[in-house]
Amino acid sequence: MHLIQVNTKAELKQFIKLPFTLYKNDKYWVAPLIKELERHLDIRKNPFFEYAEVEFFLVTDGQKIVGRISAHTNPNHNAFHEDKKGFFGFFESINNQEVANLLFSAAEQWLKEKGCDVISGPFNFNTNDECGLLVSGFDSSPFFMMTHHHAYYQELFENYGFKKAMDLYAWYLESDTMPNFLELVGKKMEKNQLFSVRSLNKDDLKSDIEKVFTIYQKAWEKNWGFVPMSKNEFINLVNTLLPILDPDLVFIAECKGVPVGFSVALPNFNYLLKKIKGGRITPLNLLKIILYKNKIDSARIITMGVIHEYHGKGIDTLFYYHTWKNALSKGYRKGEFSWVLETNEMMNKIARHLGANIHKTYRIYELNINLESKNDV
Repeated sequence: MHLIQVNTKAELKQFIKLPFTLYKNDKYWVAPLIKELERHLDIRKNPFFEYAEVEFFLVTDGQKIVGRISAHTNPNHNAFHEDKKGFFGFFESINNQEVANLLFSAAEQWLKEKGCDVISGPFNFNTNDECGLLVSGFDSSPFFMMTHHHAYYQELFENYGFKKAMDLYAWYLESDTMPNFLELVGKKMEKNQLFSVRSLNKDDLKSDIEKVFTIYQKAWEKNWGFVPMSKNEFINLVNTLLPILDPDLVFIAECKGVPVGFSVALPNFNYLLKKIKGGRITPLNLLKIILYKNKIDSARIITMGVIHEYHGKGIDTLFYYHTWKNALSKGYRKGEFSWVLETNEMMNKIARHLGANIHKTYRIYELNINLESKNDV
């Protein structure tokens, strides 16, 4: 086995293409769009690289690539949380502990040189991107911007010494109707007019997006793993999502004209990605997207937040009510709330009350990389 530090375009291409080989017989894996992944990993195009350092590694058996990993710093995280964490992501490997150990050790040593004392992941690159290792729920495809992994990865992680830091839940529900209690409560709250909830203004998206950014920075600041996004990162994320965004599934809550919360649900674009396969937008695949776009019957509530002073006032209930109502009118019958921290008792309770079930669990791992007793590799 030989470790390669990615330095060339050809090596980066191998890094990107590895999962297409590892998952070629897995019917639940969803191929990413290669161009989007290239852009995400491009130091010139992803604002994450404006403040973070990133290194990519590959392992070869002499004939073919058999594993990959990224290691990266996140100064914004460490400044906000006052710690010295380093991070890894994009882990993929054949079922071989030697390969996994080479990858983890490379990331660990690189992060030690950067002054980190803990390694945490997987993050591709942070909590606003795909993150977490799938540890349960391998019998269905992931929703958009959620990950899928081989079941043996958990053993590779834990054999190296990684310990669970946090579990992230993906709640799933399927229904043709809105729960009666949600409809009753939603309509009653609307009549009280204490708060107003509206969809995005299609004619003034720029103004509404500015409001969402302001709310985001305030509403999530106390969440586990939260890192304030730079303005450039936020704009980059918005530009990435705009092509698939349905304004009727995005809501802003206001109190006396002041934005106090927002909710975003996205059509499950993975339905289309599974149809086109291969990760490329060819003329034939573009035709498939056009043909199948209106047949997407599932959506993912990707984020929902309320500024802390307005917690406990039922704004989240209004978000669920409006999202459910609009989703049903557009033909969505399946939904996922993801991801939700295992420690977020309120959100987990609400999801269960709405009739959802945890159908996937993702895990964030950590390892103290200063421990002398850790496995030698």
